Amino acid sequence: MSHRIQPGDQASSIDQASSVDQAISLERPAAGFPDAFLLGNGSLGATVYGRPGVETFDLNLDTVWSGGPGRAPRSEVRPGTLDELRAAVAAGDHGRADKLSRELQAPGWTESYQPLGRLTWRWGPDGEADTDEPDADEPRTYRRQLDLASATARVETGSGSMETYVSAPDGVLVAEAHGTQASPGAVLEPALGFDSPHPVDVTVSTEDGVPWLVAVGRASSRALPNYGEAAADAVVYDEAAPDDDGLVDAGTGWAVVAAVTGDRRLVASAASGFRGAGQRPSADLPALAREATARVRAALAQEAADLRRRHLEDYTELFGRVRLDLSASDDPRATAAQRYFDLGRYLLISSSRPGTQAANLQGIWNLDVQPGWSSNYTTNINVEMNYWAAEQAALPDLHEPLFDLARDLAEAGRATAQAIYGAAGATTHHNTDIWRFTAPVDGEPQWSNWQFGLAWIAAHVGDRLEYSWSDEFARTVALPVTRAVVEFALDQLVEDAEGLLVVSPSTSPEHPFLAGGDGGEQDGERGTVTAGSTIDQELAAQALDRYVRLAERLDVADADDELAGRCRAALSRLRLPTVDDAGRLREWALPLLPSEPEHRHLSHLYGAYPGTRITETATPAEYEAVRRALAYRLENGSGHTGWSQAWVLCLAARLRDPELAERSVGVLVDELSSASLLDLHPLGEGAIFQIDGNLGGTAGLAELLVQSHDGAVSLLPTLPPSWRSGSVRGLRARGDRTVDLAWESGTLRHARIRTAVDGELVVEWAAGPRPTVVDDTGAAIEPQPTGPAPQGRARWAWKSTAGRTYEIEQG
Repeated sequence: MSHRIQPGDQASSIDQASSVDQAISLERPAAGFPDAFLLGNGSLGATVYGRPGVETFDLNLDTVWSGGPGRAPRSEVRPGTLDELRAAVAAGDHGRADKLSRELQAPGWTESYQPLGRLTWRWGPDGEADTDEPDADEPRTYRRQLDLASATARVETGSGSMETYVSAPDGVLVAEAHGTQASPGAVLEPALGFDSPHPVDVTVSTEDGVPWLVAVGRASSRALPNYGEAAADAVVYDEAAPDDDGLVDAGTGWAVVAAVTGDRRLVASAASGFRGAGQRPSADLPALAREATARVRAALAQEAADLRRRHLEDYTELFGRVRLDLSASDDPRATAAQRYFDLGRYLLISSSRPGTQAANLQGIWNLDVQPGWSSNYTTNINVEMNYWAAEQAALPDLHEPLFDLARDLAEAGRATAQAIYGAAGATTHHNTDIWRFTAPVDGEPQWSNWQFGLAWIAAHVGDRLEYSWSDEFARTVALPVTRAVVEFALDQLVEDAEGLLVVSPSTSPEHPFLAGGDGGEQDGERGTVTAGSTIDQELAAQALDRYVRLAERLDVADADDELAGRCRAALSRLRLPTVDDAGRLREWALPLLPSEPEHRHLSHLYGAYPGTRITETATPAEYEAVRRALAYRLENGSGHTGWSQAWVLCLAARLRDPELAERSVGVLVDELSSASLLDLHPLGEGAIFQIDGNLGGTAGLAELLVQSHDGAVSLLPTLPPSWRSGSVRGLRARGDRTVDLAWESGTLRHARIRTAVDGELVVEWAAGPRPTVVDDTGAAIEPQPTGPAPQGRARWAWKSTAGRTYEIEQG
């Protein structure tokens, strides 16, 4: 007789509260940005350092970028260039192909995400005392903490404490000081200050005893990338006055307003003149100041407890949808993984909300006018990775800003597709920004000329429908975006020497190849542009297939529909990736060698993750080739950036390699994270923060527990050795299912699956006796064995009913 786990019965019960604190606690103030705590509501971001007595809040708004709409230089491509390029590719003339690729590039760059400035508040008597070197005779009390369960940062000193949060319902930053005591006879003044890297006007006044600060300014009209050649005009400010409507061509206006109440509560807000990607921004600074002031006044009119309650209700509804508890494992590695998972969900909630801009390279946080890689949207992995966990971690509403970006680019990229390639549909190259830049920039073809950025972003709209079908979303978002992608992809396909269709021109993002050598790993001609790189073929296949299925399900046209017919025909002739003599999945269609065997991008493994074409049961030979290709990369040192290691983790999960997954999590947490667990990207002799590693790592951790891409809801497919016992609740699976799990000593004990749709439910876990299944009415279900199942696993199926919950126990 099996034993049903009841709440409180075992440490790994699904429903038992965790004993692990959902917080990051540190004993020193942050020395700099990477070690700080990040707060945000999807739009307003604040970087806090935990400095005793005087806190500094580095502020950002998601819509404050340099530049303006329609300012990107248009590509002027010499007639016949594309045909010459494709001919050079076909002839194997790699040097000429690379040279001709540069002729497709535009002279401009994307714009840069901008800071607002630094708000300073003296909240306690400690001033700026140095807690790193306390007086030997007077040890000081100090702790700072980021509570991930409440989205609150707290600093505690010997004389008081301060708590800070950023409210989404009220659009304000709130900081509350408690227990601050000045020395006898001293008066503690609530001093406010503001500095900005932009030209700024700051006004400080008092109204009814309440200190007010108003700062207004404009973003730069141009901020070139920090990786280009140094130039005197790299950052430019437009001095032209706004027109009669307060609008400008470039240099978005912004305002920051803050006030401090008598009960030592700071409330601050900000406003931006951004009006849309194709609209001239406002620089009506008085109007923006009034907008921010109104939000601060509305917040001050509320009781402090009510303001906090509204923040907590909003945030905890999102954060509480999923709960991972690894405390029963009693292993510090499991504890660290759980905290990293919670931090990733926290960061996505804090940087992406319906109606905001998509999270960029640094989410919504940035201190520099010329930040790393412009803190823009890098489409060859980074912006997509930011949202890998959105569906599975039960945060689908936070996915919406990426869908908005996809819709915008599906329109903005049409002119680029036509001007550069003479193609229908739309394209986006490797970078874009808030103004929806889509052209290839003036740079090395290995990164600049990759033209399938929109195709990768658009893959997310298809993912959304696999998790939860919606006719409205399919018709209004997925169909038009996917149509734009396949129209472009079809015009990129040419016949190769074997009569199969390949994308031309084609690159493997940021990774040159070696061709024509005698077989040595570093021998041969170095090139970049070819035909049929593996990732381009995978993206084309995925988009073509999804468009056909969308058209059929939505009945948008009959079987003779021209576009759907063209997609079907192309799919039947599309070259799919092949395996090399070493049994590894090729990165290019031709037998080319990697110029950097340790390369950080794992683009050729897209079909295994985040794609779903390559699986253990459907394509076992390619699945094994992915395993060998990943092992080869890692043997040569890949995974040395946070986002690259996060991709390794996701692939380890799909490959059911728990030892590799354990190592990967350890590298992410111990080697590629700051003190505050922010993901680090090595740069020069230091490192900078990039949010993609945090968010991609969260997706990988979820994949270790539940997968649903291979025809079944797979439970505990890749359990790391240190995760001996635990539970998770709320993870989502494809087909509109929600999964809760509990396991002990590495063995599944209990699962609960809620389904929102009728249909066959196939569940997979370690092979064993027939499970016991009961629905929420108490009716017994007779699961039937089905297949195929991966080695050492078993699959069980039954008809599920929408709205039902199924309790499953190992037999």
